[in-house]
Amino acid sequence: MKILALEFSSPQRSVAVIRGNESHPKGIATSEIIEAGNTAPFQMVDDALRDAKLEREQIECLAVGIGPGSYTGIRSAISIAQGWQLARGVKILGLSSAEVIAAQAHADGLTGRVNVIIDAQRDEFYLAAYEITPEGHREITPLKIVLLSEVQKHAIAGESLLGPEVSRWFPSGKTIFPRAARLATLALNRTNFIAGEKLEPIYLRETKFVKAPPPRTFS
Repeated sequence: MKILALEFSSPQRSVAVIRGNESHPKGIATSEIIEAGNTAPFQMVDDALRDAKLEREQIECLAVGIGPGSYTGIRSAISIAQGWQLARGVKILGLSSAEVIAAQAHADGLTGRVNVIIDAQRDEFYLAAYEITPEGHREITPLKIVLLSEVQKHAIAGESLLGPEVSRWFPSGKTIFPRAARLATLALNRTNFIAGEKLEPIYLRETKFVKAPPPRTFS
């Protein structure tokens, strides 16, 4: 399968193309474009496809990092995937960017329990814990939103803290960005494809709506 992966949830955006088949079940990363800031996403896609020597119509699946993280970046990636599916009927996968970080940590050679930390604004953080072994990674604490004080407890206990901007708050933390190439590799082993309109960012806050008051009448 030829997969195009979009990971725009962090300040380091990336696009990757990977090929996988029976001969290469773990996939062959043929191209990865990494940029900082707000580089035009379609330019990154075009550059990745050109490096992989593929045309847009040859892509069979789009994998999207759905956060948590930059809401604008994630929405941009989702919009590209939705439009692509409408035009080409490709398969779509949405994967947690926190898991992508854990998978990248495994690829970097880290082992043991790690805490993935992602800024949630308002002095809060997204937190998920993973156990990393030489064979892979396993989630042991599901993603949740916690206060700064809870993350500090993990830091004081000497636990590993990982994340795209973790060193801003915890100098001992290890900066690891979710990368599109790792996202694509994870997608190779997944079959839970979804319709584009059901692809949504991971956003754990409860949405609250305020009902508008009834219209006033004037005599």
